[in-house]
Amino acid sequence: MTEGTGEDTSEDWTGDMAETQAAPSSRLTITTGADDAGQRLDRVLARHAPDLSRTRIQRLVADGQVQLGGRVVVDAAGRVNAGDVYSIALPEPEAAEPAAENIPLSIAYEDDDLIVIDKPAGMVVHPAPGHSSGTLVNALLHHCGDSLSGIGGVRRPGIVHRIDKDTSGLLVVAKHDKAHQGLAAQFADHGRTGPLERAYLAFVWGVPRPRGSVNAPIDRHPTHRQKMAVRQSGREAITHWQLLETYAGADGEPLASLVECQLETGRTHQIRVHMAHIGHPLLGDEVYGQGFRTKAARLPEEARTLLEGLKRQALHAARLGFAHPVSEQHLAFDSDLPEELEALHAVLSGAGEA
Repeated sequence: MTEGTGEDTSEDWTGDMAETQAAPSSRLTITTGADDAGQRLDRVLARHAPDLSRTRIQRLVADGQVQLGGRVVVDAAGRVNAGDVYSIALPEPEAAEPAAENIPLSIAYEDDDLIVIDKPAGMVVHPAPGHSSGTLVNALLHHCGDSLSGIGGVRRPGIVHRIDKDTSGLLVVAKHDKAHQGLAAQFADHGRTGPLERAYLAFVWGVPRPRGSVNAPIDRHPTHRQKMAVRQSGREAITHWQLLETYAGADGEPLASLVECQLETGRTHQIRVHMAHIGHPLLGDEVYGQGFRTKAARLPEEARTLLEGLKRQALHAARLGFAHPVSEQHLAFDSDLPEELEALHAVLSGAGEA
């Protein structure tokens, strides 16, 4: 689940009405000229700031580091107007290698070859621009020591797969090259012919069919580059779901459900994109479920309060199974819903099934 897009296509700029000045404390101010009007933001800013590639500009926009008139810019592909004044915050350069940090970990299993972590919501898996510390990798480097160095690359040692920052649950990390290679092969197969199993619990709006599958390719959104979308240009993505429970709203009518999702592929935001695509976005998903915000008003009051305080999508990586890459023993782990999702589940269940 990678981030970042784009090719470095920055160009020299020779317009006569643009103004560029470096502000103190790593902040850049750019005023666009008449020749810039109607052009893409990332292309214009890269021309005005030759030291920043379009890829770097896109990343800064995605990280909320670009402002127009004091408001954060969210679309690097948006069109500019003459006379726009953009402010770009340039974070301090980050270390080439992540630093070990003494961060508590919830460990489901550990041996000399691998470690299975039950990740809390809010923790980023590996360092990225804007998240150079406090990540799972920083914690693992402290817990495991030098055994992780270099495994899977400098920036993501030992990481075979990842789950979103605001998704909780299980993931496995390799401690050495042989374990990394064995686990990576299983994740590349996605359980089609091997023992890999990944299951997620998701609270969704509406009531889907008892079971089904979504086979729809996923690619970067054409205009909102921080989002993913179902697009024919995308990579194959397959999600299977099974309906577990349904919940009534305060009016007694069906309103929400608990589903189990199993992945046959591993694309960025796959479950969130696919469930929204079939009309059942996740509760708490501010990116893919914005059109369903009004449904929260139909929840029982206690459930509505819990959802408002959740501050994340209601998604949990509840089951992980795989063959041990060294011993070949089959390992399987289950993770209970974290406290905040269990509280939501209890209130929704207490309100009655639809």
